[in-house]
Amino acid sequence: YDLVGFVDDDPGKQGREIDGLAVLGTAEVLRQVAQAHDVSEVVVAITRSGLVDGRLVQALMDCHEKGIQVTLMAPLYERLTGRVPVEHAGPNLQVVLPVERDPNRVYLLVKRGADVLIGLLGTVLLGVLFPLIALALRLEGPGPLLYHQVRVGRGGRPFTLVKFRTMVPDAEADGPRWAQEGDRRITRVGHLLRRLHLDELPQALNLLRGEMSFIGPRPERPEFVAALEQQIPFYRARHAVRPGITGWAQVNYRYGSSTEDALIKLQYDLYYAKHCSLFLDLAILVRTLGLVLTLRGR
Repeated sequence: YDLVGFVDDDPGKQGREIDGLAVLGTAEVLRQVAQAHDVSEVVVAITRSGLVDGRLVQALMDCHEKGIQVTLMAPLYERLTGRVPVEHAGPNLQVVLPVERDPNRVYLLVKRGADVLIGLLGTVLLGVLFPLIALALRLEGPGPLLYHQVRVGRGGRPFTLVKFRTMVPDAEADGPRWAQEGDRRITRVGHLLRRLHLDELPQALNLLRGEMSFIGPRPERPEFVAALEQQIPFYRARHAVRPGITGWAQVNYRYGSSTEDALIKLQYDLYYAKHCSLFLDLAILVRTLGLVLTLRGR
């Protein structure tokens, strides 16, 4: 995209530059401005209420009749970034939820079948590697081998996620907190398990029980969900689909450790909820394999 400038009805913005782009006039001269600059597309980027007044509607119709494409900001944002702009949705639920999209039954059946197959293979691999991982954890020090933690699943229902323990036994003596880059609570064996993604193996049991899918938004802890729902609009919408071991946010963004990270990951998660398909799942699977083979776990 070669951005030309803005058109805005705010008198205080006329003649100004915003992010290096000039405000070229008001809605009344939109068609003339577009034609003068040989514009091929007009993007409607109004976030205050999602509503447009009559003058702007007429100006957009004038552009449309002249062969100029008119595009809404939200779908354009999704196409360019693979994310849903939740902070600009206003009251428009169609931006953040697949309200007019019926689930594809064939896709859901294939996805569940793949989850069961992956769960069975993961259980076999877990049985083979369990003695070696257990021995390594025991040699490093005391503590449980498996880590059980309550997470929020589909529809907001809690379930118990199972992983190999990768942190010291008293890692959360002061209460729940996000893992950080270079977190000293992670043990040496735990660091290796995370690098190889072997700490996730016990989640094969969550797959078989139907609590998780292999691909979907990463399930979060209830303590963090309660806080994030108060800070981030539409955060609960990520619970519209079954949570996953890997997902669109995981292959596109780093490990989240703050509210700002949670907002960006939510944008990716909602994109997946709106556009989930076999093609998107395969794309996520291929990129996940790339992360595993290059040892980019954390």
